[in-house]
Amino acid sequence: MAPNSKFYCMTDVDDLKWYALYVRSRYEKRVHQLLLEQNVVSFLPLLDTWKQWSDRKKKVSEPLFRSYLFVNIAMRKDKIAVLDTEGVVKFIGIGKTPSVIFQRDIDWLKQLVREPDAVHRTVDSLPPGQRVRVLAGPFKDFEGVVVRQGRESRLVVFFESIMQGVEVTISPDVLLAVAGAPLPVHGSELLLGECSAIERQLLRL
Repeated sequence: MAPNSKFYCMTDVDDLKWYALYVRSRYEKRVHQLLLEQNVVSFLPLLDTWKQWSDRKKKVSEPLFRSYLFVNIAMRKDKIAVLDTEGVVKFIGIGKTPSVIFQRDIDWLKQLVREPDAVHRTVDSLPPGQRVRVLAGPFKDFEGVVVRQGRESRLVVFFESIMQGVEVTISPDVLLAVAGAPLPVHGSELLLGECSAIERQLLRL
């Protein structure tokens, strides 16, 4: 980071955390570029899709979440300068307190956009369903809720810090049902196809 940058600060790496920004509509790429030019670590999840016009078909990159991007900053030192960036509306958080985004969520988002063909849609609420962990494949170790769409199984990975989720197509063969808590405890895991009877027992407790 250049000493003449308005974001320059002597800070430990431990002070740097991920936060979500809400920006003006269709300003995601513009804000991302402006932040990079100011030496801010910015992450804009982009999904490659095909657009069909009457005379041609073109591959374009569009934001995974409209009006959202992520920054890795030292909040006390960099907050005002980030908010002063053209197009930035606010930090996402509870009340006036910006919410810290877990590194795991950032890693998951990066992996999701590497698999554009698997992404079906984004959602703004978590649907009812069996909580699962992915055992293999590009989404290994992901956790979410599995839902059925016809003959397909889809995994909804929900990011509570921004109240947004991503629905991806996935094989049920690589899913392990997790009963109860998001992280499994001994004796709480079962194969997805075997979960119904145990779920009924849990409901009776």
